[in-house]
Amino acid sequence: MISATARPYIDASVPVLKEHGVTITTTFYRNLFAEYPELTNVFNMGNQANGAQQQSLAAAVFAYASNIDNPTALGPVINRIVHKHVSLGVKPEHYPIVGRHLLGAIQQTLGEAATPALLEAWGEAYQSLANLFIEAERALYAQSGTDAGATRAMQVISVQRESADIASITLQPTDGQPVPAFKPGQYVSCTVTFDDGRRQPRQYSLSDAPDARQIRISVKREGAGATTPAGQVSNWIHENVTAGSVLQLSHPFGDFTPDTASSKPIVLLSAGVGITPMIATLNEIARVNPLREVIFGHAARSAEHHAHQSDLAAAQAVMPNLKTVTFYESEQGRMQTSALPEWARDEANVYLCGPAGFMSAQWQGLLEAGVPAARLHREVFGPDLLNI
Repeated sequence: MISATARPYIDASVPVLKEHGVTITTTFYRNLFAEYPELTNVFNMGNQANGAQQQSLAAAVFAYASNIDNPTALGPVINRIVHKHVSLGVKPEHYPIVGRHLLGAIQQTLGEAATPALLEAWGEAYQSLANLFIEAERALYAQSGTDAGATRAMQVISVQRESADIASITLQPTDGQPVPAFKPGQYVSCTVTFDDGRRQPRQYSLSDAPDARQIRISVKREGAGATTPAGQVSNWIHENVTAGSVLQLSHPFGDFTPDTASSKPIVLLSAGVGITPMIATLNEIARVNPLREVIFGHAARSAEHHAHQSDLAAAQAVMPNLKTVTFYESEQGRMQTSALPEWARDEANVYLCGPAGFMSAQWQGLLEAGVPAARLHREVFGPDLLNI
């Protein structure tokens, strides 16, 4: 909570942040990396290059300013960010550095409009938010029994081509100890060190049911877009990782954890590489409750881009109440809520994972179809632009 003195300045700055947010955050990252180049080993530089991280931070700052007295609205977003921070090894000592550069970027962007009183108010607000993150991250590190930035060596035991651009990689710990417990829907950070010494982390969903002996991730090769570069880490993995390779992985984290223990119906909707946490969920349900009613909807560009078809076939062989529906954009077009099988709207939880446009369209379509908002859950790959 911030002081009564600071609050009017925060309220007054909301429209300013909305107008200049991306400029402020772009300036922030540029100045931050100029002074602390080692932090490029913590941040996803691919998201820096395509502008997603700057937009995400601007959206987060604006959301915080708009909901500073509404912890109910901020809570889920903060929890999601906390899990991502912990998977990347964010430490308490990072927060003063970030705060100083964020305030500096506000001052640099707004010029004379950034009065000492305004900057002092935002300094107070930032510290309040930083304290929330620091305490929540400290608790999550303790709960997981891991230190900030700790990784574990995992040896690749197999690489399986799942689609035209997705490969699944199965790994086991090199120390012979069990794999950490995790819940379907969670992810690990995989840190790659390039030949020039640069290090980059990327987060990949665990794409199979929990197994104390091994884990599996599925990696999409990210090609270059019209205005975005090719994914450095994903392409490196596709070109270099084979059986016998050793990768450095974090402990599993993530707050998107579909309920695999319930006997109630469940709906799993995905698009593209968003299928990975859904397959982990489906495989776990097939193991613990194969009679459960499950609707599994997936959208892909075409059949050759449809990953994990063998997992789906294996689940169908043991799950008599599993209904699957596939939408190939090249044939049927995009996923339509009206084309999904019927389910009890007030009983089943619905889980979404895929590109932002897919999740936004499905979220809206499901609400219009009478699905209660409390039944909708989503996983965000990459920076969260807070648009749902």
